[in-house]
Amino acid sequence: MELKPIRTKKDHQAALAEADRLWDAPAKSREADRFGVLTMLIEDYEGRHYAIQDPDPIELLNHVMENRGLTRKDLEPCIGPRGRVADIMNRTRPLTLEMIRRLADELKLPAEVLIKPYKLRRNEKLTAA
Repeated sequence: MELKPIRTKKDHQAALAEADRLWDAPAKSREADRFGVLTMLIEDYEGRHYAIQDPDPIELLNHVMENRGLTRKDLEPCIGPRGRVADIMNRTRPLTLEMIRRLADELKLPAEVLIKPYKLRRNEKLTAA
């Protein structure tokens, strides 16, 4: 396969097949270099055609809590008292900038996701901190 920009689904399939063939190439070999360039081309194509949207901030918090075995009580140092955590998680109050900073710092969460607008339950408007 000639290395070239991936423009079509057919090109993408061929690039994936070639990458699969080169998967176990010895380090620092010509094949490993080819594999590296090919994966960059594949990543570029997939980023343009199959982009995955970031979750909204509350979906992210729910996911993190589930995966890390956290409870709402564990969010209190970042968000505030139990009632405020409930308001945030139930989408009746938006995250503030200070909450976002603490969540990013203490839980190592991506601030760029936490600042995204999201819907609140009470008025269904998009809200941002």
